[in-house]
Amino acid sequence: MNPVPAVQIAGLVKRYGTAPKNRVVAVDGLDLTIAAGAITAVLGPNGAGKTTTIETCEGYRRPDAGTVRVLGLDPVTQSAALRPRIGVMLQSGGVYAGARAVEMLRHTAKLHAHPLDVDALVERLGLGSCGRTTYRRLSGGQQQRLALAMAVVGRPELVFLDEPTAGLDPQARRATWDLVRDLRRDGVTVVVTTHHMDEAEQLADRVAIVDRGKVITEGTTEELCRGGAEDSLRFDGPPGLDLGPLVKELPEGATAVETTPGSYRVEAPVDPKLLATVTGWCAAAGVLPERLSVQRRSLEDVFLDLTGRELRS
Repeated sequence: MNPVPAVQIAGLVKRYGTAPKNRVVAVDGLDLTIAAGAITAVLGPNGAGKTTTIETCEGYRRPDAGTVRVLGLDPVTQSAALRPRIGVMLQSGGVYAGARAVEMLRHTAKLHAHPLDVDALVERLGLGSCGRTTYRRLSGGQQQRLALAMAVVGRPELVFLDEPTAGLDPQARRATWDLVRDLRRDGVTVVVTTHHMDEAEQLADRVAIVDRGKVITEGTTEELCRGGAEDSLRFDGPPGLDLGPLVKELPEGATAVETTPGSYRVEAPVDPKLLATVTGWCAAAGVLPERLSVQRRSLEDVFLDLTGRELRS
């Protein structure tokens, strides 16, 4: 992997509004490094600052403080040099509403020196049936797929994908995932924003979670979900078991609770020793544990634990 980052953000600040009482700090000293040739998912609640951060990288917003370098260039002052090297997929589509779908894609392809084969891309993303249909008459899913095609047709070095599978059916979603993986295989850096945690888990080499204008954690999915006391061992048995003797045998800080009558959860770092401790205690107590299973935190669990579980507007 190229050791030079594709994106380097240091101390980024972006504010909206001029009057002090109405000023909103969307991004507040954010630092983020995105490795070249990898897929990075940027996650965050609504209003967390992730969209503003990505739009700043794309050159659509000017930082109020801090530095942003994309492929080594300033996306504002060096946009003319940067734009031919990046692809951008916007939620709004970025397409004139009266333009015919595939004609617009062909036009975009002609703007680049070595574009992808348009016909093959159209076939892959299932756009063949809407070739002469105007953008405004496309379904939401077709608009999404066209926006994705326009972002990648020019063979960019770096592509920003904003919610690339929003509104897509499962088949189109899988086709999009396969295309994103192929981009990585070809050495393209991919930055994805998504609200689908399973999408981030499936695609991303690294994940950055943004909240209140800062990156609050980043790493591989395995690193973020790896768990200490967040892991749990679950089993069913007779209701009302006295768990006190079991807790005494568990590692320090571990807990054992009856979540519902007859359902038990042991929260501790799950390893063979813990499993032996629990099954040994069950044997000594004359309990046959049923549906014994190990559960680990998902990326969604990590996200909710770090950003809060309340819904934000």
